[in-house]
Amino acid sequence: MAEHKIAAIYTGAALVKPLSDLLKETLPGCKVMNILDDSMIAEIIETGYLTKAVKRRLYGYYEIACASGAELILNTCSSIGDAVYGAREFFPIPIVRIDEPMARRAIELTDSIAVLATLSTTLDPTIRLLERCASEMGKSIRTISALADGAFSAITSGDAQTHDRLIAETAKQVSDRCEVILLAQGSMARMEEPLARLTGKTVLSSPRLGALMVRDMLGEAK
Repeated sequence: MAEHKIAAIYTGAALVKPLSDLLKETLPGCKVMNILDDSMIAEIIETGYLTKAVKRRLYGYYEIACASGAELILNTCSSIGDAVYGAREFFPIPIVRIDEPMARRAIELTDSIAVLATLSTTLDPTIRLLERCASEMGKSIRTISALADGAFSAITSGDAQTHDRLIAETAKQVSDRCEVILLAQGSMARMEEPLARLTGKTVLSSPRLGALMVRDMLGEAK
């Protein structure tokens, strides 16, 4: 796959290395261009929603990706996921939401899904994604939202232990009301197996499923 090049757009530093490593493993030989702007998520947290200013910056990065010869853009942040749909109308290369394959897998498995996030601004976009996918798949689902309050600030300050503990506590609180726990942010992926052991439920995260989707799309484009 040496001839392929993709651009990954990040709003937080915590996901860059683990996802970059995963993409290298899943797409050997593929060139990956990483673009990080944590001011986007800071503005979303401050305002509580995806602003026009953030969309403009994001679309500017999409332009840079296209100008750099990328064949595909991977949108890695769930809080800006809704911006993808408008962008797909006028950008010439595919734009992938990293969490879409995870949402579809959850819906295939059950109609009872808990969305677990460390940022409140991620919950609504992820639930909208689930509802969009369920509608496209002709299915009806029930979702519950679970916020691990304080976990995001813990991980951004380097306190991974507190981050993981708060996520685990929140997962335990909702595990008896769902069949699948969906981790709304890629930075939570390392908790997938620990939470599955803790709760006895199926737990899904986005990075690996998203990387596999990108691999399949690039394979079709060869």
